[in-house]
Amino acid sequence: MTGSWLSGPSAALPPRDSAEEDKYRGESLGLPETGPDSLVRTGRRVAALFVDWLIAYGLAALVVGPDELQGSISTVTLGFWMAIGIGAVSYFGFTPGQFFVGIRVIRIDGPVRVGLVRAAARSVLLFFVVPALFNDTDGRGMHDRATGTAVVRSR
Repeated sequence: MTGSWLSGPSAALPPRDSAEEDKYRGESLGLPETGPDSLVRTGRRVAALFVDWLIAYGLAALVVGPDELQGSISTVTLGFWMAIGIGAVSYFGFTPGQFFVGIRVIRIDGPVRVGLVRAAARSVLLFFVVPALFNDTDGRGMHDRATGTAVVRSR
């Protein structure tokens, strides 16, 4: 009886036949196992986040100036990071950091742009960090599941 919550998220799933199990991450989403459009692992996502954060920090340093670097730079950096994430993902499907490491954000329900609302929801959820730390069986974070998106290889 207590196993449903003590055993973790997989215990709450309906029982599956061993023949039904996915052979690779993303199979249940209709994505390929390797190559373009296959799901990305955490390492590339963190590298892209690091590049985006450096870009946002540089822009914030330009705006705030050298005299005020200690005070309000973190808030301005966060604002630039969210603006870059929302604008770039909604229009292009990737941020500059994601482009640099060869990944992009797609919608699971069809071959259309992510859109402003989904991109904004992803950025707000990523702001809290915690949703990105919890992954489903395909390796998608809670922020991707909530917005119906996935991060895949672009090349």
